[in-house]
Formats: sequence, structure tokens, C-alpha cells
Amino acid sequence: MKKRTIAIVGYGTAGQALSILLSRDHHDVHVFERAPKPGPVGAGFLLQPSGLDVLWQMDLLPEVLRHGAPVRRLYGETPCGRAVMDMRYAALHAHLHGIGMQRGALFSLLAQAWEHPGNLQADTAIVDVDTENGRVRDARGHWHGPYDLVIAADGSASSLRTLVQGTRLDREYPWGALWCLLPRGDWPHHDELRQRYVAARKMIGLLPVGTRPDDAQPRLSFFWSLPRAQFEQWERDGMQRWLEEIAALWPQAHLRLQDVRDGAQLARAGYRDAVMTRWHRDRLVLAGDSAHAMSPQLGQGVNMALMDAMALRDALRAHDAANAALQAYQAQRSAHVGIYQFWSRWLTPVFQSERDLLAHARDVLFQPMGRLPGGRGHMLRVLSGTQRGWWGTLGLSPGFVEAMST
Repeated sequence: MKKRTIAIVGYGTAGQALSILLSRDHHDVHVFERAPKPGPVGAGFLLQPSGLDVLWQMDLLPEVLRHGAPVRRLYGETPCGRAVMDMRYAALHAHLHGIGMQRGALFSLLAQAWEHPGNLQADTAIVDVDTENGRVRDARGHWHGPYDLVIAADGSASSLRTLVQGTRLDREYPWGALWCLLPRGDWPHHDELRQRYVAARKMIGLLPVGTRPDDAQPRLSFFWSLPRAQFEQWERDGMQRWLEEIAALWPQAHLRLQDVRDGAQLARAGYRDAVMTRWHRDRLVLAGDSAHAMSPQLGQGVNMALMDAMALRDALRAHDAANAALQAYQAQRSAHVGIYQFWSRWLTPVFQSERDLLAHARDVLFQPMGRLPGGRGHMLRVLSGTQRGWWGTLGLSPGFVEAMST
């Protein structure tokens, strides 16, 4: 296997996983991160079997299981108690389930697993790439390199995405979310993602996300769906009005928020939809959200980032020629990503929009569709990250499935 000098732009999940995997293959890896103090962004997420398989292959699954919270059921309902979604991983495989995890926990585990942390250059925003020669230019005007390969893993709002000249779609979603971490306390649904919907205009969610290495208190990740244009109005309305609204819609969730009294305690998140016809050009290649940003409706962002990292590592192992490796990487990942971009784009208005008729149809039809022949299996594969194309199934490592049974 050819040893390469590699620059990674961005130290999110994709950048972290790539730094570990490529360094273990003895490539000379250097990471550039714009944040002065790299750290996690956001509250919590749901690791699906697809992403957990990658972490198992990285020998990190035991620590993930130690800190994360098993999630065996995905349940959504209206305020009157009408079930809209009720999916259980056991219907896919008796050993499989998701893992709710705090972003800080996964960030710490991945950071500890990288053997060359001295190769991380923080407070360095990369604003340009010489794709032909593999050099990168920072915001101060300094050039770094050359590198055999430059990996843009700079997130959904990537400033480097356009350099590959393959953008088919790149737009912001009009809806975002408010996020925070809460003590789990006596929350009864300790192994379930719980959501409550008011048409498609309001969505509340609570996800068990376990502990962090520096914090042994189990927590929940709370989110509230909100149009991006209404963030400032929400702030002007004040916390009391908002908390009263949550109390009316979901009293049990309101009890979890008893210590939330300041809007600064909630993080604001926005999302993009980015579709690329190509993922690489010359020595530059995209990974993670920079390659395929999508709505969080299917909860696949972190899982896709982990899978990208493993696929790129494998492609570089299999091909000495850089172009052949990058073509193989794109072919493998685009075959998996495409179906998720499609469903994410079409499902988002069903859960986050002002289209009440769509929401009514969702409430009436979503569960019956899951009972149609093949319908539940397809839904479970999409939700678990194991759908490949329209009819295929993403294979999971037998050793991983066995490890999930313990």
C-alpha cells in the first residue's frame, strides 16, 4: 500500500475518524481545524447499526457501549396520544439496536484514539485548495503542503465543496432546531427515542444519550423544531411563554426542562441539502456532510461520516493510483447515500413544514404503510442506515452483530 501525505480540513466526526484510520495505515496525516479549541458541536445523536459497525471495526465499540444509551424503539405520537411511528430494531435483528450518545462523548473517544494529536493545527481556517498540486491556503494567506491528498471534511456549510465543480444542489433548509442536554432523572423511556408532533409545525424530541467520560450523569438530548426565520422571535417572546407551550403539548417533557431558564442554554442548529455529482477533483476529495449534507430527519449524519471514513481508507488500501481510489470511494458511498438524500428531502416537509394536509396524511398512513408486505423491513433498513439503493441491503460485519448481543 502506497503511503501518502494527507491533509484533512475539519475535525468533526468525519475528520476525526479519518485521522485515526489513515494514521493507523501509516499515512502522514495533518488536520486543520478553524476552531481555536476543537470540540463537539450539538447535544446528542443516534448511532445506527451502520455507524456502530464502523466503530466496531475501529475497536471503539466497547467504549461507545459503555457511555452510550441503548435505543431499541423509535416512537412518535400526536399530543392526543395517537401513534404516528412505532419502530423496533428487534424486527430487523434480535441483536441490533441504536445507541444514543452525547456529541462530547464521541468526540472525546475519537480524540483519544488518534495516535498523533500533535498533527492537529487548530485556529486555522482553510479557505482555498490548489487541487492540482495538493496545497491548502489558510485565512491568513499562508500556503501549506503540498500533500498527496486533501480531504475536505469541513461540514454541511463547506467552503471547499464548490472546488470539486460537481454541485447539483446546495441550499439551506428553512427549518432548524433548538437543542440542549438534560438530566435523565426518572424519565421512564430509557431505551426509546420519543417524539411528539403538532401537525408538521411543531416537533419535540427526547433521546437518551448516556454519559461522557468526564460526566457520569446519564442525560437526555432535547430538541424543538423551529423555522430558522423564527429564532429571533422565539428569543423575544421569552422563555416563560415557550415553556408554557411545551407544558400544554407534553407535560412529561416540560418536567425535564425545570432547570432551563435562559435561552442561552439551548443551542441553535440549521441544516443544508447538498447533492454532488462528483466528490473529488485532482487531489481534493469530500467526506462527511461536505459531500452529502442532508436534513437530520433520518438521523444519519454521524453514521454517514463514519462510513465515509472507512470507505475512503479501504479505497486507498486497494488502489495505488489516487484517481482510481477516489473513483472507487465515490462509487461505493454514492450507492448508499443516494437513497437517504432522496428520503430525507421528501420526508422533511412531512415533519417540518406548514403543510397541514401532508401532516394529516402522515398521521393516518404512516403506520399502516409499515404493515404492508416489505414495508416495515424497508422502513427499518432506512432508519437503521442499512438500506442500499431501492432494493438492496447493506451488509453488516458478522462479528459486529455478535458483539451487539453482549
